[in-house]
Amino acid sequence: MATIEDILKLIYTLTSVEQAELKTVLLNSKSKANGIEELVYDERFTGGLVCPVCGCVGHVVTNGHRKDGKQRFLCKDCDKSFVSNTNSITSGTKKGLDIWMKYIECMINGMPLRESASIYKIHRNTAFMWRHKVLDALQKITEDINLSGIIEADETFFPISYKGNHKKSSFKLPRIVHKRGKSTHTRGLSSEQVCVPCALDRNGNSISKISNLGRIKTKDLHSVFDGKIEEKATLCTDKMNSYVRFANSNKIQLVQLKTGKSKKGIYHIQHINAYHGKLKKFMKRFNGVATKYLNNYLLWNILLNVKEGSLSDKVINLLRKVAATFTTIKSRSLSSRPAIPLPIA
Repeated sequence: MATIEDILKLIYTLTSVEQAELKTVLLNSKSKANGIEELVYDERFTGGLVCPVCGCVGHVVTNGHRKDGKQRFLCKDCDKSFVSNTNSITSGTKKGLDIWMKYIECMINGMPLRESASIYKIHRNTAFMWRHKVLDALQKITEDINLSGIIEADETFFPISYKGNHKKSSFKLPRIVHKRGKSTHTRGLSSEQVCVPCALDRNGNSISKISNLGRIKTKDLHSVFDGKIEEKATLCTDKMNSYVRFANSNKIQLVQLKTGKSKKGIYHIQHINAYHGKLKKFMKRFNGVATKYLNNYLLWNILLNVKEGSLSDKVINLLRKVAATFTTIKSRSLSSRPAIPLPIA
């Protein structure tokens, strides 16, 4: 393994121009890492110093520095010491925030797990945990999404999957194991399929979330869309009766298209059908997603469909959202989440 003396000897063999270029690269990488540290600090404490343990505001003081130079804080209410990234997705990790930023860039590009892990020299299991830490933190933020104007809505279905529930766990599989790539055993809609209601407005805002097993009901639409659609909006759907009762209870104008009819003036459901096509194509690359993680992948697909801003802007905005979110998510919590995050009828 090369020592510092060996590296210095190689540096001395470089020309003055090459040494200047090397110096620029080193300074830029250092300033980039420091810039991300400042970004996380500013986003988390924009309203003042907040204790990530008890949530106290105003009773936090500085408390020296750690060995790595990070500022340490002390909460006088709970007497806990913390740093800027305590109880965040980066808490307890051995990688710097600059690596996290590059990993988020891989997520926005939709790169596979093993490829992302090999690029930044992390284990594939670590890359998997990072993926769901980011998406779990963002789940709270997507609660603020509202749809307006003309909204197209329709549901799509995925086979129920217990992937990841191993024999060592206390969970008992309620059916015979399906081979990878095999379809459900029951024809048509059944309790073997997970229903995902989706809605999309003409501004590009979208909502997709699992609701139930089998055919959708009015109560399932309420669980996904209540509070997400503005009163003056116009909902455009197919002839499903559940949407009629949902629109009436929320006092939303409803336009329904007959079977086989693609348009009714300016109203149609072509955008939501195209959305379903892109969603299915996105899910196909993962060779079957466990149902307990399906909501996270639905959110990931929403992030990939955002068209505004450049790639660097998306990375920074996503990092800001994640950094500002206090969470107690640990790596072990991913394996202990329930097998199916919805009631089985």
